[in-house]
Amino acid sequence: MPIESHTTTQDATTRVGGWLFRHRTSIPLPAAIAILTLRLGEAPPSATLVGIGVAVTVLGELIRLWGVHHIGAISRTRSERLGPLVASGPFALLRNPLYVGNIALWVGFALTARLIWLAAVVLALLALQYHAIVRWEEMLLESRLGQAYRDYASRVPRWIPTLHRGGHATSVSTASSVVASFSWTDTLFSERGTFVAMAAGYFLLWIKARF
Repeated sequence: MPIESHTTTQDATTRVGGWLFRHRTSIPLPAAIAILTLRLGEAPPSATLVGIGVAVTVLGELIRLWGVHHIGAISRTRSERLGPLVASGPFALLRNPLYVGNIALWVGFALTARLIWLAAVVLALLALQYHAIVRWEEMLLESRLGQAYRDYASRVPRWIPTLHRGGHATSVSTASSVVASFSWTDTLFSERGTFVAMAAGYFLLWIKARF
């Protein structure tokens, strides 16, 4: 699955993606405010729906933990220092597991709030925003890693994981550098902000449900 080259030009999507990358922590804030305040279109109380929402949220965080365990602290950078090419763990199945985990977190959060329509809106908006970010990241990675990244991108899909990897999961060109996995202690410490945000979000949803 060859990828198109972005090394020489930046289209509007790529330029927007660069801006979004630097501000990606604040991207979900409008969704968070909507989830915590809106009552419009709220589904009737349902333990099943809330349980599904919590399960999707937990799944999203498990994906993030798996990804951070392999990519390390570089996942938190706001600069153009994207780090080495990582092709292990979830990065052997798809190129952007952290963003997939983020989307699942917010969709699950909206479902827990019983705002099914908003979960669909959040899914669509975050998918568009992360697509722009990924276009920008791919341009940088291809320009810096060259054939190593092109080979990786031709094997591993951008968003939809595949189980037919042809035994390439641990094969990375020497043109790229490989990082050792975080310890699980470091992984959990790195995700502490996400844990706090999740706990605060669910606490505020509990308050919302009582009024």
